[in-house]
Amino acid sequence: MNRSMNSMLVKDAIFGRRSIRAYKKEPVDRRVVGELLAAAVQAPTAMHTEPWQFVIVEDAKLLKRLSDLAKASCVAEIARLYPDHAGLKSFSQPDFNVFYDAPTLIVICSASNAPFAVVDCWLAAQNLMLGAHAMGLGTCVIGSAAKALNAPNIKLELDIPPETTAVAPIIIGTPRGDHPLGARSEPRILSRL
Repeated sequence: MNRSMNSMLVKDAIFGRRSIRAYKKEPVDRRVVGELLAAAVQAPTAMHTEPWQFVIVEDAKLLKRLSDLAKASCVAEIARLYPDHAGLKSFSQPDFNVFYDAPTLIVICSASNAPFAVVDCWLAAQNLMLGAHAMGLGTCVIGSAAKALNAPNIKLELDIPPETTAVAPIIIGTPRGDHPLGARSEPRILSRL
């Protein structure tokens, strides 16, 4: 099913990409992951610092355990900030997986505390997600996992150095089912001078 990144116009990738929350169990080919990482590092970077580093998790048992840890920390945070939030119910379900059973998690990490390092990592994330969409794959940013991925014991397990920060956890896989585009608001222009 995977296509080349060359198979789609940039406009079609930008306007067609969406967050996918249902995946087939088939693994993402390592060559494809390599192509997506190559696209990610083509992102703009302030002062050419290229702060990004990557963790790739494909082990289903590890993904499940990381999901359970992320759920626990996320439930506590949601309950504290938004006690009546609808997401609290789904995150509290024992069978809910924050990674939506995707076969691959790529965590984009920042090896720098430079002022724009986190922005650079998010730009790399966008390149990766647009490339994945062009190849017929689905992606979704799982921000709710970031806190758990930055816990010292998890960083140690994932070989993330203590001074490095997990910034953008992104799941990748072959979409299962239909995923219609969601509506977007028109751009809000504050001023045109």
